[in-house]
Amino acid sequence: MTITFQRSALDLGIVVANGPRSLAFYRDVLGLVHEGDIPMPVGGGGTMHRLRCGDSLIKLVAYEQIPEHCAVPGGIPAATGLRYLTIHATNIAEILEACEAAGVTVVLPLREIRPGVSIAMVEDPDRNIVEFVHSSAS
Repeated sequence: MTITFQRSALDLGIVVANGPRSLAFYRDVLGLVHEGDIPMPVGGGGTMHRLRCGDSLIKLVAYEQIPEHCAVPGGIPAATGLRYLTIHATNIAEILEACEAAGVTVVLPLREIRPGVSIAMVEDPDRNIVEFVHSSAS
């Protein structure tokens, strides 16, 4: 069996400790388009902030009661499970400048990891890693 895709995109849900702070990071610092908010349909009340990321959607979930556990510090190798998301972009240096100006932690400064492929990584307000990738072949 294979998946028959309805869309060629992925939606990602991120449970956040502070909705306004996370919304400010993804919307105001990274410039993702805020499509709107809806009540969170599961989990005991809260708000889902929906942000467009290319063809994909990032859903920031802010519950009324903040979950007891949070993301494990230490970056990608610190734990199993979903550890980072990747955004393919052509203006990584500009993104990093905006992040640094906003006080965002840069985990990995811009670097070429192989010929024609550059990456950088930052931490969102909940210590999730956001990776930016540019490939000159794309």
